Amino acid sequence: MQMIIKLIISLLVSLTLSKSVIAADYNFKFGTVSGDTEPLLDAMRYMAKNIEDRSNGQIKIDVYGGAVLGTNKEVYEQVKNGAMVMTIADAGYLSDYYPDIGVLNGPYLLADVNDFDKILKSDWYAETISKLTETSDLKVTAFNWLFGARHIITNKEIKHPNDMKDVAIRVPPNVMWVETFKSMGAKGTQVAWAEVYGALSTGLVDAAEAPIASIIGAKLYEQRKVISMTGHFKAFVAPVMNAKIYDSLPKDLQEIINEESINAGKYLTKLTLEGEEGLIKQLESEGVTFVRASEIDMSAFQDATAPTYDAFPDWSDGLFERVSAILK
Repeated sequence: MQMIIKLIISLLVSLTLSKSVIAADYNFKFGTVSGDTEPLLDAMRYMAKNIEDRSNGQIKIDVYGGAVLGTNKEVYEQVKNGAMVMTIADAGYLSDYYPDIGVLNGPYLLADVNDFDKILKSDWYAETISKLTETSDLKVTAFNWLFGARHIITNKEIKHPNDMKDVAIRVPPNVMWVETFKSMGAKGTQVAWAEVYGALSTGLVDAAEAPIASIIGAKLYEQRKVISMTGHFKAFVAPVMNAKIYDSLPKDLQEIINEESINAGKYLTKLTLEGEEGLIKQLESEGVTFVRASEIDMSAFQDATAPTYDAFPDWSDGLFERVSAILK
């Protein structure tokens, strides 16, 4: 009897080890700088679970928030260099690898977030994503993840670009952000997202900007109490992985990753659009005052930030005009 028990245990251990080896071949870390409580993390976990379920465990994805895997640029380089890592990228950062894609993160590009679907269905988008992959080894698996409109948090109302004059505002190390806030007359100060709370606390910066969910996730409302809903960027983001690793996967697993990336984008977009008013009420209970879009001179902001699109000499000729025509 003892021999039979030992044999059964041995077989079980052998089977477990065998499955672990297979799983390890497709074991990804999926990281972002956003906080664990943000809708983005919910969408990442949703995508990871669905991929694992549909692949019968052949693909395992562990999700990490709060910059555990590094800053945005650090993680992009990990992906680019062939690590078993996935991350969430936006067009501004991706423009470091293929400049034209940066136009998607331009100020006031989208009047309505639903218009972004026109871009995703365009020949221009297909060409641009293909060229991004060719030049960077970054594989975008979907680009329909609505991260949210970005607003300004500080201690005064922002209703006109003049209100931003000489305001020290946190920006990431990205040309689109730098140029956008320069056009408003602000002083862009580059700070990593994980350090924004401290930068506001010490007075290194007067203001920050982010979607409302990210403001809550980073607890920026503890440092500043006025959010002006300028909506200067309406940001869509994308899960990305190494292109060579993607190409090495069996076709059925590639399809699962593509389909579940898109499904998770729809899931995040729904969370983002339906959850904003609830988040506003949550912040108001914390003593935050909101300046609504109806109180803001949006035309003045659009006019002030229009020159931002002229600040990219590496863009293809007529890029902004071509994308604007798609959106009409």
